[in-house]
Amino acid sequence: MSQSLTEFADLLRQCERSAVHLETRDAYAVPGEHPAFDAWLAGERKDWDDRSSWWREDWHGLIQSMTAKGVVVHRARVVGEPVSDYIRWEHYVTHGNVACGEQVRWLPRRQASDLLLPGNDFWLFDGKLVQFNVFDGEGRWMHTDFTDDADVAARCADMFEAVWERAVPHNKYNV
Repeated sequence: MSQSLTEFADLLRQCERSAVHLETRDAYAVPGEHPAFDAWLAGERKDWDDRSSWWREDWHGLIQSMTAKGVVVHRARVVGEPVSDYIRWEHYVTHGNVACGEQVRWLPRRQASDLLLPGNDFWLFDGKLVQFNVFDGEGRWMHTDFTDDADVAARCADMFEAVWERAVPHNKYNV
């Protein structure tokens, strides 16, 4: 199933309590990201004091509106160490996520060996609806699968919480 940012935003706007996101890949081939990633690799940096230079209303504005109405938005990233250049870049741009109210934590993969993690990244909306994001071996998003199966949602919630408890808050994780 294909999903646009608008469709995803509609799902997120329906949340009343929480939206949690588990990421487990060390690189993603997301369309539109590569120019920013390549520019960062070449030494370009954001002026975090000039919000208009980095703020994306479609993402940052959406998250800010959700957190302002009391929805908890958590993102946990399980990463290999030493981290890939992509993860180093993600860590850098996560400043924007945090600035709009998202809470982000990082868990070194070696500290997740005893956790039962899913085969795919996911979003869990209000603990009820799971959106699995399926990527190919090169990190290209292929499709999205949804389930509202209560057992699957509960397992995803438990997995996320186990990662979250061990993970390092963004401002304390050094790459």
